[in-house]
Amino acid sequence: MQGHARAGERTCRTHGPAVKRERVLSLRGVVDLQAQQRFLGLAIAEAVAGVEARAGGPFGAVVVQGGTVIARAHNCVTSRPDASAHAEVEAIRAGCAALGTHSLAGCELYASCEPCPMCLSAIHWARIDRVYCAATRADAAAAGFDDVRLHDQLIRPDAKLGIDVIHLPGPESDVPFAAWARLEGRRPY
Repeated sequence: MQGHARAGERTCRTHGPAVKRERVLSLRGVVDLQAQQRFLGLAIAEAVAGVEARAGGPFGAVVVQGGTVIARAHNCVTSRPDASAHAEVEAIRAGCAALGTHSLAGCELYASCEPCPMCLSAIHWARIDRVYCAATRADAAAAGFDDVRLHDQLIRPDAKLGIDVIHLPGPESDVPFAAWARLEGRRPY
């Protein structure tokens, strides 16, 4: 999957199906610590490549299935511009494209930094089994990427996110769900 750019804009690349798949041998299907370090190294290298390309923040991610790298991506928030173009989300998109499915069950994600709440949600919806990260949210905050407040708010029982979400029910509120329920052959997720 290749990012699209207009004339004069920087491109943002993600690495999906066109990337040569990298295989790491493991014993009994368990990836060892050396392989985990290698995958984290790939995520870190991807983050640095994104910084050097001026694509976005210093974040990279790699999706691995059974010891095989299926997708790599870096943050593309400012080059795209797209507030959701975090490295983890981009890697998930590329991984889904590579496998031809919305589910990455059986996959692991290696990230240069602990995922933000948005990325954690995408990881959840993609059904990724495990996440490994090199840096923490505190490291990101020290570098000027402070999502600690959002993490903290989400774990509070009385969380107020600072965004008004207003329920406006109407006579057609349930129409999309009814259409979904009637759809034959739908693919639940």
